[in-house]
Amino acid sequence: MKAVFGLLFLPVRAPMLLVLLLVSGYMGLHWAEVAPLLLSRAETPLQLELAGPLFWPLQCLQALVVVVVCAMPDLLLRELSQLMAASKALTLVVTLLIVITGGLYLLHLAVLAEVLVLASAVLLARLDLSRLRIAPAPLVGAAGLSSWVLLGIGLGYLLHERVVAVAA
Repeated sequence: MKAVFGLLFLPVRAPMLLVLLLVSGYMGLHWAEVAPLLLSRAETPLQLELAGPLFWPLQCLQALVVVVVCAMPDLLLRELSQLMAASKALTLVVTLLIVITGGLYLLHLAVLAEVLVLASAVLLARLDLSRLRIAPAPLVGAAGLSSWVLLGIGLGYLLHERVVAVAA
């Protein structure tokens, strides 16, 4: 019972969790606003697919990748270092993959701004949790922060739907 109350009061003790919830809520609100505009501007079948049924899953996947990378960087970097230490050819392949993927991602600067804000909020929340000496296992921490971010995105989407329903 004490553990449940500890989890319920955790956002009060670590206020950066509330900031993370607000940031993810804003992202959900923004995506709900942008989704119909992208769908109306789509011209090709691929654009229709990406702006239609794949828009929300891709945006949520992007948010989850950011949270996982920011929630357990030590584990990911250690695994990447061990992979790259296996051979020079593998090091070049991994570096090339990172540079190409990062370069393509940087071409979409509007997306980069959202990623940077979300990553900053996740890292601040982790810092706040470490200040309280709460250090769950990397996968548990990533799962908890991911569910917190998805909750915020869902709340932002619901807020948008309520505002649109009231305005109509």
